[in-house]
Amino acid sequence: MTTTADTTTTVTRIGNAALRRGAWLAFALFWSAFAVVECVRHGWPAAVLALAFLVLPDLTFLVALDEAPRMAKGQLPPRAVPYYNALHRALVPLTLAAAYTALPLHWPPAFAALCGWLAHISYDRVFGYGLRTKEGFQRG
Repeated sequence: MTTTADTTTTVTRIGNAALRRGAWLAFALFWSAFAVVECVRHGWPAAVLALAFLVLPDLTFLVALDEAPRMAKGQLPPRAVPYYNALHRALVPLTLAAAYTALPLHWPPAFAALCGWLAHISYDRVFGYGLRTKEGFQRG
């Protein structure tokens, strides 16, 4: 009986993970398409910022580049973790996007940058990368 319960729990966990990744994929494709539309409509400044913010969150490892050789495989230096986690939380760019739409701001490259940032976070989740522990390892 225990084997059946363990198997059911495992299957449920795998199903939930697949569903979660599928949702993140839909989110990633949405924000990627939105970024492309903004880039086409608003030209090279929007394209440059969208691409920059698509890459920027992963550059947080540069904060502690000198510590990288001493880290275990897959470990981010602990000094870089707060920056990495801050730039990999979807709530941050979503809040900024809501503020952009609510406030009397109109600079489309900024919105394109937020779309690129949200696409980056979403693709990371699709591929299984998430926030880090304070020691620098992937959270389970």
